[in-house]
Amino acid sequence: MEPVTTSVSVALWMAFWIVVLVALFVDLAVLNKHHGHVSIKEAAVMVCAWISLAAVFGGAIWLAEGPRHALEFYTGYVLEYSLSVDNMFVFILIFGYFAVPHDLQPKVLLWGILGAVVMRFLFIFVGIQLISAFSWMIYVFGALLIFTAAKMLLQKEDEQVDPGQSFILKLFKKIMPVKADYHGENFFVKENAKWLATPLFTALLVIEMSDVIFALDSIPAVLGITRDTFLVYSSNIFAIIGLRSLYFLLSGMAGKFPYLKYGISVILFFVGVKMLLSHFVPVPVPLSLGIIVLVLALSIVASKLFPPQENA
Repeated sequence: MEPVTTSVSVALWMAFWIVVLVALFVDLAVLNKHHGHVSIKEAAVMVCAWISLAAVFGGAIWLAEGPRHALEFYTGYVLEYSLSVDNMFVFILIFGYFAVPHDLQPKVLLWGILGAVVMRFLFIFVGIQLISAFSWMIYVFGALLIFTAAKMLLQKEDEQVDPGQSFILKLFKKIMPVKADYHGENFFVKENAKWLATPLFTALLVIEMSDVIFALDSIPAVLGITRDTFLVYSSNIFAIIGLRSLYFLLSGMAGKFPYLKYGISVILFFVGVKMLLSHFVPVPVPLSLGIIVLVLALSIVASKLFPPQENA
């Protein structure tokens, strides 16, 4: 069993946080200036910028810690980013359900991403500690990924998430009343000496809950690539900080890659099997990266060359 490690230097941790904080500030400044009205071309440029930033940071890891660590970072990043694509389609559904105005969507996404940064750290810490204390947990995580992959493959096209049926939303409505209309960028308003939540906050609440659910898949997946705390967390966060740009890109291209979810399910299945066989057949990191990239590329190309009849 590969040991759980935290091998990188303090300097690299500091560099990581500096880059992340600057990236979040730039993302906030750029997207808020557009007030949620971002063209596909502008979103594509920003997505490329975030991917380039991750690539450069991976290069810094290569120089500081060697090629193995860098390849593990790249593999974890590509894996997490591909899983985030599916998450973004859920975000699109949530915004549509709550009828969130375009100019308010960046604020919800910002707070959603900041919440994800904190929650992912907690999930990763717990996941690594479980594997460290109970080596058999790697098989539990592997089985979870295979189950998720099968569920995605068998899910019918007309089966969609209903944000209104979220358990956390129903629980919240029992605690605090929710207004039917928006009040600008306010999450809460006070009326007749009583605080009420706005639909903007309920949308944020459901988005945070959806990220928790997705983390239950994504964290075990990246732990199938590496057990290094820094590499697991940094690859996760670099995938997350560019999600606002990715959201605006995918919201303008929804439905153009119908086979992408099948590619993601194949990747989850592959990583799940890799975890189950980790004691007996260790898969080299470069091979894992190659398989993940190849599956993603094939699903995107197939979506363009052989679209389903209804999308043709």
